[in-house]
Amino acid sequence: MTPTELAPRFFIAVAVILIFCKIVAWLLGQAGQPPVVSEMLAGVLLGPSLLGLLLPDVQAALFPPALIPVLYVVGQVGLVLFMFQAGYAFAGHRVPRLAGTAGAVSLAGVTVPLVLGVVLVVVAGDRVDIRPTGVALGVSAAFVGVALAITAFPMLARIITERGQAGTRHGSLALASGAIDDLVAWILLAVVLAFASGAVLPAVVTAGGAILFGLAAWLFGARVTGALLRLAEPVRMIAVVGLLFLTAWYTDEIGLYAVFGAFVVGAVMPHNEAADRIIDILTPVASALFLPLFFTFSGLRTEFALLGDPAVLLFAVVCIALAVAGKFGACWAAARVRGETQDTALRVGALMNARGLMQLIALNVGLEAGIVNSSLFTVLVLVALVTTLMTTPLLSLIERRRPAPIAEPVLVG
Repeated sequence: MTPTELAPRFFIAVAVILIFCKIVAWLLGQAGQPPVVSEMLAGVLLGPSLLGLLLPDVQAALFPPALIPVLYVVGQVGLVLFMFQAGYAFAGHRVPRLAGTAGAVSLAGVTVPLVLGVVLVVVAGDRVDIRPTGVALGVSAAFVGVALAITAFPMLARIITERGQAGTRHGSLALASGAIDDLVAWILLAVVLAFASGAVLPAVVTAGGAILFGLAAWLFGARVTGALLRLAEPVRMIAVVGLLFLTAWYTDEIGLYAVFGAFVVGAVMPHNEAADRIIDILTPVASALFLPLFFTFSGLRTEFALLGDPAVLLFAVVCIALAVAGKFGACWAAARVRGETQDTALRVGALMNARGLMQLIALNVGLEAGIVNSSLFTVLVLVALVTTLMTTPLLSLIERRRPAPIAEPVLVG
């Protein structure tokens, strides 16, 4: 298919994706679900799991094989912009007075699901088809553990803000814990990817490149981004986006993947009016146009028909149960041990349990790296969907039984 033939296919595919996402968002919005949940589900429904099952000819015409790489590239642009915003939000939600409790909650929220995921894969062994040929059991186990340890920090922040709970004890604690949780999880994912290469040189390049990148970001990141923010418009926007894409290129080249570089640029950028303006311009573009393409790209790789295999279905059910127990249960328990009230601990556990877009990003990174096969990809997409879909109803249930005050005091933790 020539570029001239591909262009109209791209335009009609984008139109269908955006319209369908809006329809699903409106429907699920009636149940109180945030837009990102609807887009995740819409992407899956446009893939082989529903559209391809009911109308295979239509699905093939809308998404021909030649279009898939285009959706991937454009979706990557959305991910880079999204992770840039996520890094900026991460740096803006540090709560030092909650450091002790947030550290304990995030440690439990990473460690317990990580261990449970590793144990599950080790126990399942070769009885379930969840490993690509040539991938070591330890690599698959570590990847599943990290995937279960991820929290959807940006969505968590959006839910807290939309519910007017940013000034509450549980809102502040969940934001601080979620930020630490995701930072640790992304570092662990980078380690897994480095070991998964199986060769010494690529692992050395990744590790060495990551260390150099980290040092550069720590020593010069704030100064460089601060200098760019002082430029006049429209040069300022061009310079920041240029740095963002250059960083994404570098981290992709060393095997760390673009999302890591984008997150770090956002995290080191100073918080001021100029930076807020850039975020306010880029975030709607990423959320409204580019991210739905990423969701659809992920959906085209998700085949729920694979769950027809009893062994894979059982693995998926156990995986979901362990994901909820490991994240919700562990974060609730850690908060209680640190002296938090039952009300606060339950809300923190419910918020931390959502995996959302962050897990989908990790899954696609793992699939591109060749350490995830179609069955495991589908299982973990299901985990992301279930844990994300249950967040808002679970919070509503908790709040009906235990109404929260408008503003709870933020105590030293």
